[in-house]
Amino acid sequence: MHHESPPYKQLRDRITGRVYPPGALLIPATVGTELGVSRTPVREALHRLEYEGLVVQASRGYRVRERTAEELLEIYDARIALESAVAFSAATRRSEIDLARLSRMFDAAVASPDPDTALGLHRNWHHALREAAHNGTIGELMDRLDAQMAPFEADQVRAPDNLALIEDEHREILAAVVAGEAERARTAMIAHQIRTRDLRIAAMAAR
Repeated sequence: MHHESPPYKQLRDRITGRVYPPGALLIPATVGTELGVSRTPVREALHRLEYEGLVVQASRGYRVRERTAEELLEIYDARIALESAVAFSAATRRSEIDLARLSRMFDAAVASPDPDTALGLHRNWHHALREAAHNGTIGELMDRLDAQMAPFEADQVRAPDNLALIEDEHREILAAVVAGEAERARTAMIAHQIRTRDLRIAAMAAR
């Protein structure tokens, strides 16, 4: 595990949280001033973020990486392959503690009256499912792909009808994981991810 240098963590959060949107120019000295650190650790952080696919080198420093719809579709398809492997593995490897946590988190997401909170809880549920899969390599790859997608999050994801569908889909995945039915869990996850992917692609096309 890498040592989490503060500028790295701060920069990554600002990029995934769209404080620095795609296309934004990041000059090490300027960013260093904003974060209250010298330019050297900022340069190291930017170099690491370049390796992770979040920034690209520009003539004066770095730029937050912009993505075409085709690139985002590629990232999405990679995520679908990994998330379906997560669901399959979770159904076969999960512990009683994993199941209790997944059920509790699902109930909390469903009970939340606020769409943003509910969405955040459903997202956390996906992370808990990855932990239940007990495959650290897949978990690390998923974290990287999540970060690459984050700056392009579609507002349509928050819509009430979408939240209701997420709830239904997560309920089906959870039921399969609880029952230890790996193939059913995988199939349910693929259906869930394809629907979400298509929603986001449609939102991107409408921009």
